[in-house]
Amino acid sequence: MKTLIASLALGLFSLSAAAADVTRGGELVKKYNCASCHGADFNKPIDPSYPKLGGQHADYLAHALRAYKRGAGANGRVNAIMALQVQPLSNRDMDDIGAYLASLPSQLVVKK
Repeated sequence: MKTLIASLALGLFSLSAAAADVTRGGELVKKYNCASCHGADFNKPIDPSYPKLGGQHADYLAHALRAYKRGAGANGRVNAIMALQVQPLSNRDMDDIGAYLASLPSQLVVKK
């Protein structure tokens, strides 16, 4: 039973990861001008309080975008700019954006 559950979980994860389109994600970040706030390489935001996105985990980024879309409700995030930016995005769009940003070089560090 544990093997079946593990196989299903891995299979579902693989399907969602394979479904994300990095190229399309790159087109979407250009279309929605994400670099205007998060920087041209997505690692130098215009404000230090804005997150560095390049190299971040794809699933985390997609989850964060969905949380901005949910807004202040259950498990949502509150930011007026991001709330407006994500409204037209579908779940597929958010997965593709996450995959694209995850494919970029990262300046994130665990320890200094």
